[in-house]
Amino acid sequence: MALKAVHVSDVPNLDQVPENASVTLYSSRFSKGADVGRVGFKIPKFMVIGHRGSGMNVLQSSDRRMKAIKENSVLSFNNAANCAVDFIEFDVQVTKDDCPVIFHDNFILSEENGTISEKRVTDQSKSEILAYGPQRESGKVGKPLLRKTKDGKILSWKVETDDSLCTLQEAFEQVDPSLGFNIELKFDDHIVYEQDYLIHVLQTILQVVFEHAKDRPIIFSTFQPDAALLVKKLQSTYPVFFLTDGGTSIFYDVRRNSLEEAIKLCLEGGMEGIVTEVRGIFRNPAAVNKIKESKLSLLTYGKLNNVPEAVYLQHLMGVEGVIVDLVQEITEAVSDMITKPVAEEGVEEMQVKTKPQFSQRELAFMLKLIPELIQL
Repeated sequence: MALKAVHVSDVPNLDQVPENASVTLYSSRFSKGADVGRVGFKIPKFMVIGHRGSGMNVLQSSDRRMKAIKENSVLSFNNAANCAVDFIEFDVQVTKDDCPVIFHDNFILSEENGTISEKRVTDQSKSEILAYGPQRESGKVGKPLLRKTKDGKILSWKVETDDSLCTLQEAFEQVDPSLGFNIELKFDDHIVYEQDYLIHVLQTILQVVFEHAKDRPIIFSTFQPDAALLVKKLQSTYPVFFLTDGGTSIFYDVRRNSLEEAIKLCLEGGMEGIVTEVRGIFRNPAAVNKIKESKLSLLTYGKLNNVPEAVYLQHLMGVEGVIVDLVQEITEAVSDMITKPVAEEGVEEMQVKTKPQFSQRELAFMLKLIPELIQL
């Protein structure tokens, strides 16, 4: 289904921006803030971003790490902070009573008296959403939480360490303040959104961000092209990245179907960067240079980002950060392979033995070979 075009020229900016709102991508985890100006947005170091906190939950996986901690929870976010990631990525939707909540799926599933219910997140109130899963109030039992897999199976959402669902405000209040937030503005691919609805949802989220972000570094991202254009129009304080499958999937809206279209949209809307499925750049390495020439930043997501060698290759290609599930393993690998140790005075700089060694010829060969290996 096509996404209706939204004209943003007449959309007003958010009325009030507090004086203490951060105007740069800065964190105590970085040596310096990112620069935003005429020459483009610049990320100061190669970033590792925790996917939904400490990683997404894959309930049917045999890998215990994919079911260790409830995704998109305060517990998962703070665990990622302990692993020294730079940012966490999470999904925000707005309830029918205008509360931004953190939840990935469009629908929330539960079971009562043997009957499975499936309700759209945005059709429920804050209290209804927070009634699912573990409850903070002692002695209170929440509704059982289920999840539908991509192949249609419905499984009990069981993880080793569970936690309550949370709101965006609670994340700001309870998560390590030095940890950056990559806030994905979540919308349903199969709905045609009216402009007024998009503006209302985005302003509701922005109000919470501006009231509670303080000095926390923030990145907005979304797969919804019109929402990306609008959130950039509504505010200029925080960078906006367009999320794309990078041509690995095909959508009715052509703006979502290639890295070239993503570049065009970002330049049209004055956005700062692109987040692509990693296979998109492995299948089309030349797009990385086009993105750089357009003075856009580039991040990636996808299963391959849980492979250290794939992450290192992206670093060599010019990618500026990766969204990962295996946060501890990848942050350690990045530290070993990419981060240069600081040498003490009079002491020669340490050599990183775990860093893969590629000649320019070998690198060129891999970049030609990878597109042939990455198949849908």
